[in-house]
Amino acid sequence: MALYEQLKAVYDQGLHGSVVTLANMVLTLSDSNPEVLTYSTKYQTFVYYGDALLNLKEFKKAEAMFKKALQFRKSLAKTKGKAQPFPPGEATSEVDVKYKMHLCLVQLRQYSQAATILDSIPAKQRNACINMALAKVNHLLNGNDRVAITCYKEVLRECPFAMDAAQGLLYLGVKAVEVAALMISGPLNASNIDWLSLWLKGHSHIHAKELSMAMSSFKQIDMKTQLRDSTDVLVSLGEVYYYNGDFQNAMAVLERAHCLDPLNTKGMDIYAILLEKEKKIKELGSLATRLISINDNVPEPYIALGYFCLAAKKGTKAINFAQKACNLSPYYIESILLKATVLFELKKTQEALSYFGEAYKIASYRFEAHKGLVDCYVAMHRTREAIAIASTACKQLGQSARGLTLYASVLMKDPSSADKAKPLLEKALKQDPTYLNAVYLLAAVYEQERLYEKGIELLKKHMEQQTSCRLHQMLGDFLARTNEHEKALHHFSIALNMDPSNHKAVEGSQRVEQQNPESSESFEVDDIADSENEGDLEESEVEAVWSDVEYS
Repeated sequence: MALYEQLKAVYDQGLHGSVVTLANMVLTLSDSNPEVLTYSTKYQTFVYYGDALLNLKEFKKAEAMFKKALQFRKSLAKTKGKAQPFPPGEATSEVDVKYKMHLCLVQLRQYSQAATILDSIPAKQRNACINMALAKVNHLLNGNDRVAITCYKEVLRECPFAMDAAQGLLYLGVKAVEVAALMISGPLNASNIDWLSLWLKGHSHIHAKELSMAMSSFKQIDMKTQLRDSTDVLVSLGEVYYYNGDFQNAMAVLERAHCLDPLNTKGMDIYAILLEKEKKIKELGSLATRLISINDNVPEPYIALGYFCLAAKKGTKAINFAQKACNLSPYYIESILLKATVLFELKKTQEALSYFGEAYKIASYRFEAHKGLVDCYVAMHRTREAIAIASTACKQLGQSARGLTLYASVLMKDPSSADKAKPLLEKALKQDPTYLNAVYLLAAVYEQERLYEKGIELLKKHMEQQTSCRLHQMLGDFLARTNEHEKALHHFSIALNMDPSNHKAVEGSQRVEQQNPESSESFEVDDIADSENEGDLEESEVEAVWSDVEYS
């Protein structure tokens, strides 16, 4: 008993490495001398051993120890004359051991076994923690929505403000009104929960693909309730802006959330993606290193590092970080999209197609999943499949500007359907006059049809609202086509000042100069092309970001 008391003392102090060593010795001694441990202390030694291994992330061995504990307990129950070998309160309950065993099985990706072990716990013995675990395993990992809904509801009956359970129900299509009824069952201070109905509606709208209504709900929480500057609300709002393709507002809101709570990791993977889109590579590198120093056990830091590596053309490192994110959270949509994107960039199109397909199954409301599938089919020269996916995207994304433009871009690749692209692009620009991808494609259509004046009019009109390197480069091309060489060189010059690596602008300038040597004094193309691009990083700066980061 003295040895067991020492083992318990070491366990109580959280010295997991010492627990593993001592428990192994005590159990070996017990095999030779049964008097070393009583029935209850031998069972508890198995539990301590498994728990220490679980904390040390030795999941396979931990699961084996928990299984031995349960088998030992079961064998004692069948032995006659051994009534009540476990005095109440002196040993870990069978329910707790099964819960710990499920944690190991989830980490080992044995999801069916994890669900089975939890399901073996009688319904009357399940607390909110057990029901929540059972709901998540069935919802996120096994796809058994009916069981998940039942378990989420049980969680809310015991803990009405279990927010993850509420979100789980909304994701599975349960109406916001029904979820609210489960959460507000007793008298509460109405002034403190004026945000709740808006919060529930917001998440309900997300999963119903009603993104504009979701934005409205979260904006009202931030502007009209006492939850102004809540990082949780701001992250939700920023994510909805991002899902809807409004990257400018998404960036502003997520930057605000990051400033309010620099230690928050939730939603910062989306912020990282936006920084990469804006080519703010140094800021992305700083964010990634900060996130990994805050918490390296969640996927967001590795997703940020993955996009940083992708921007720095370090595909192998990017895929490693993507895999690490997937290992930490196998069904997290951003992890899957990152891995799919990196695989596509590495020309591993078939593998990328598989991961984009998985992303589509999990979150069909995400444009990136649709676009990824289309890009893969186009790369594989399977235009019919690409057109079918793009058509589906238009329907599922509510005829959005992005969906219509994606559909038009694929139609343009098939000569037999190219004439259908122009009306789709015009419709997209009516819905969102600021959507530049539609502008670029419509200008390309005008160029194919030799409607140069219409192209010039379109590009100039959009330059009044916003500017981009590509707008100036395309306008330069159109002006060159109409023999307005001075103006063409002027816009090529602006494009190259914005992005010196724009080869089309360089080629356009050189072409105009060769045709009209007298115009070349306006600027020196080579000088501009060789100038430093603020968005690019030196090799040493890139290496500094991940040099101290471990990845698998």
